[in-house]
Amino acid sequence: MASNLSVVHTNPTKPNWLTIIVFGLFHVGAIAALFYFSWANLLAAFVVYWFSISWGIGMGYHRLLTHRGFKAPRWFERFLAVCGASSLEGGPIFWVATHRVHHQKSDKPGDPHSPRDGAWWAHLIWMCVGDSKHSDTEGLSKYAPDLARDPFMVWLNNWHWLPLVVIGLTLWAIGGFTMVLWGVFLRVTLGLHSTWLVNSATHLWGARRFETTDDSRNNWWVALLTFGEGWHNNHHAHPVSARHGLAWYELDVTFIQLWLLEKIGVIKGLQVASVDGYIAVKKAA
Repeated sequence: MASNLSVVHTNPTKPNWLTIIVFGLFHVGAIAALFYFSWANLLAAFVVYWFSISWGIGMGYHRLLTHRGFKAPRWFERFLAVCGASSLEGGPIFWVATHRVHHQKSDKPGDPHSPRDGAWWAHLIWMCVGDSKHSDTEGLSKYAPDLARDPFMVWLNNWHWLPLVVIGLTLWAIGGFTMVLWGVFLRVTLGLHSTWLVNSATHLWGARRFETTDDSRNNWWVALLTFGEGWHNNHHAHPVSARHGLAWYELDVTFIQLWLLEKIGVIKGLQVASVDGYIAVKKAA
């Protein structure tokens, strides 16, 4: 087990029953959803999955807030953060702080979720033990001082579950409880496991284009599930790059959307890596 998890939580041998119960209830709800299939429910789940995982986690929490791979206006940055919070992966300050520590200590003592401490530890268990520090903004600000200076990000970090409640109530009004089962419980559960596979599977299976100091790998099927986050060896070699799929055959849906957003003027300053080396493309402010 990792020797230093103070950034994420303390007492790593103590079960975190709140997290265990919440995850358990969402898995039960996900199974129940399968008995209430409809095309409307499937469409609702897919749309919210797209915005929470591609826009929220991949584009917002990861490529913008953690690594600053592009520049965005404040309103769009906050919109992406709300999308990220709807994934039930914690608030922006918690997520960013945890991921920055992961890069600093990737697959070394202190990495919050390295498969070297066990595949299931990296995938799930690391979140199910200890005293959670999700709302410890002061402690987390050491690793995310840029976000801790933004009152909105502090508020969202403390109330990170609120966007999910709003989505649930909206889906209930549109399609009833069965749409909530699909658009909240099943969608969140699939999104969690897809993101967790980046922590576990992409440090275990796949090709290594770059000789990084960690075990990161490029995994095509994780990339499909996460809109491009599975090209993890590329990412660890060039963390600031907003493009993760570097070869023509490495589909990176999130980057394609970023490229389009830059073309229409919503964002700017996309930083892009290539297969041969790192190229920073920064347009004039």
